Amino acid sequence: MTGLFFALLGFLSGSILFSALLPRLFKGVDVTRAQDHNPGAANAFALAGPVLGTVCLVCDIGKGFLPVYLARQYLPLGAPVMALVLAGPVAGHAFSPFAHGHGGKAIAVSFGVLLGIFPASGLVVHLAFWYILFSTLV
Repeated sequence: MTGLFFALLGFLSGSILFSALLPRLFKGVDVTRAQDHNPGAANAFALAGPVLGTVCLVCDIGKGFLPVYLARQYLPLGAPVMALVLAGPVAGHAFSPFAHGHGGKAIAVSFGVLLGIFPASGLVVHLAFWYILFSTLV
């Protein structure tokens, strides 16, 4: 039962499309009008600027990290239900019910999930750094 709670929590947190919501709220910008129509952090950077883009990125990573990290406090990593907990934020972002089943690519959320599993992993932080660098600046 605990695992299903965290899976649902992850799905719901993943469903909040911060990179679409925050630019619309603070700058009046619809990031889904970008060329790829993706409500993700890269479009938030491009259309709403680096400060708000960074906030969106942190929120997108956080919505993957938090439910998985909390679930790890209550469930063993090898528990079969952990697969649902890990998939929850990613599925929520990709198929957000708040966006009529449409969502983003879930890349930043996936890094958040990885950080939730391995919070002290330098490799995950390293991969996230290079992803952020190439998706936002290059």
